[in-house]
Amino acid sequence: MGAALLRALFAQSAVGLYVLDTRLRLLRAASLSGAGAAEHLVGRHFTDVYRCERPDREERLLREVLDTGASVYDHVIRGRLADTPGPDRSLVVSVHRLEQADGRVLGLLATVVDVDEREKERVRAACLAAVRTKVGTSLDIATTCEALAEAVVPTFADLAVVEVVDDVVRGSDPPPGPLGAAVPLRRAAVRGPDAEDRLDGLVAEMRRLPARTPHSLAASDLRARLVPIDDRTPWLDAAPDTARLVRATGAHSLIVVPLTLRGAVLGLVSLYRCRGTAPYEESDLPLALTAAAHAALSVDNARRYVRDHVIASAVQRRLLPQREGGGVAVETAHVLLPGRGSGSWFDTINLSGARTALVVGDVEGSGLRAAVVMGQLRTVIHALAGLDLEPDEVLARLAETAVRLAAEQAEPPPVGRGHTQPLTATCVYAVYDPLARTCTVARAGHPAPVLVTPDGTATALDVPEGPALFDTDGSPFAMAVLRLAEGSVLALFTGPLLSGDETADRVREALARPGRSVQDLCDDVVYGLPGEARAEGAVLLVARTGAVPDDRVAAWDLAHDRTTPGIARTLVRDRLDGWNLDEETSEATELIVSELITNAIRYGAPPLRLRLILDRTLTCEVHDSSRVSPHLRHARTVDEGGRGLFIVSRLAAHWGVRYGAEGKTLWTEQEIPDASAAGPLPPAHKHG
Repeated sequence: MGAALLRALFAQSAVGLYVLDTRLRLLRAASLSGAGAAEHLVGRHFTDVYRCERPDREERLLREVLDTGASVYDHVIRGRLADTPGPDRSLVVSVHRLEQADGRVLGLLATVVDVDEREKERVRAACLAAVRTKVGTSLDIATTCEALAEAVVPTFADLAVVEVVDDVVRGSDPPPGPLGAAVPLRRAAVRGPDAEDRLDGLVAEMRRLPARTPHSLAASDLRARLVPIDDRTPWLDAAPDTARLVRATGAHSLIVVPLTLRGAVLGLVSLYRCRGTAPYEESDLPLALTAAAHAALSVDNARRYVRDHVIASAVQRRLLPQREGGGVAVETAHVLLPGRGSGSWFDTINLSGARTALVVGDVEGSGLRAAVVMGQLRTVIHALAGLDLEPDEVLARLAETAVRLAAEQAEPPPVGRGHTQPLTATCVYAVYDPLARTCTVARAGHPAPVLVTPDGTATALDVPEGPALFDTDGSPFAMAVLRLAEGSVLALFTGPLLSGDETADRVREALARPGRSVQDLCDDVVYGLPGEARAEGAVLLVARTGAVPDDRVAAWDLAHDRTTPGIARTLVRDRLDGWNLDEETSEATELIVSELITNAIRYGAPPLRLRLILDRTLTCEVHDSSRVSPHLRHARTVDEGGRGLFIVSRLAAHWGVRYGAEGKTLWTEQEIPDASAAGPLPPAHKHG
């Protein structure tokens, strides 16, 4: 029975079966191919029978089993029978020591199983799992392509090149197949182990597909190609870039697959196997096709995001101020950092009395929705600023409007789906008065501004934080009134700009540099930011405070008397003549001042003050202690009065009422031909 068992085992074994002596020479063998006993192998050393990638390691393993008697199971090697042509294969070797009953060592029994196909399937499954896990986690096209190259190298390919149609990188719709020869492609990812030095500079290169190559054919009929490569491959002459890459890496086998989705071409994936690796087989094509299909969907998702981001950024840019603001007493500059967020905004709004409102806000989120909401809030801010309200009241009314907007968006639309993510926004609103040298600040869930004094000391302002916009908390807003020295720098920004204590210190350090222009300060802040701080996008608004020159302001305390309008006209005429203003402007200003003072005497209360400010416009202000609001009336033909404010509104470009703790101020603004025409004058005197 024992002899019959041995004959059957060695004659019909489906695995390689080898008996070795103590010098690792074959005593008996059954071929791995299953053809029965292999007598011609008897007497040869095991590492001569099997050409392994690492023969020294395999011999040490066999010696160790001889010495210790510890069997080895399922040891994977790469190699092949010496007499068998073809590439190396994956083999599983198990080794056991043979002993007599008395313990004397006779040799080894080794079994060899060809698991090449099973190993290939395992590698393909692992590669496909990596593609599904890594590709598609980002909405950045370059990152998606790099993830695809990383997933297939080195398990499935030695070298991977991912090319994307250039218009797709910019978010445009992909062209329908077939891909024209004039359409440029951009290399979005190149990956190859031990070849990075030879692949430097290939990423981001542009090229057009040369005719009569596997790449152009795959882009034409949208079918994958498996192509062997050698020195005599004819199409390499038509593709010199690919030829250089092949020579540099020793590539000998290529699979090129188009990235297609719904008949449109997004790009190409080229997978190469290089020297020392088995060439591709037809059984490898399904994996390449599946990986390319998954990558194409991920690239298209990223493209759609890029397109939406481009549209949202364009809308945001058009909704933001198109020119630098600021009055004669404040110098401003800004930086808008691009990023995923498209709801950041800033504003510099000229107010009455040479004051300037500084605004920075941020709508959380990205895309067109954030940009549209930002535009709505900015419009409301402009409307409220024109009412000359205090900053806390501006934010309170802005918050009420935001709640109404949120309620409207929460209602489901008649068709399609609405936005389920709640709206969140923050805002800071500051008003600088150069005549009083004060800055009044209020904030709604927004970071506090940073103040840099003329000596370079940078601190965050102690401003009470109110609830964020779109918050239904309903808590009141508070404001802080600060006295600023001339030459102080005020910086307003969005939250992502100061993410982290280290970044905040860098921003304060960059701002605390006396003598720099405000634009240079903005740029210095950006230069000092870490790269990750700009991913969300941010806004920085910097303002340097100044003062209105004394020769551009004239103020008088006037009696609450019927003769005062005439006196005021004389004072105004003298001052405007000193400012070299034209006759038409002077006459209109006299009439405006006369009507405002007459209105204050009739309906107001003392004390009465008149002030003129020459800036880009000519401002007239009449203050009295009454808080009764004047109204513009349209008098009838037979009415004897009621035309004062109507006349004022016709003569002035803008007019309004500003309320304070001590009463109200009626103001007008007139456009003047050239504000710079007024030369330096002695300081204006106050008249009682």
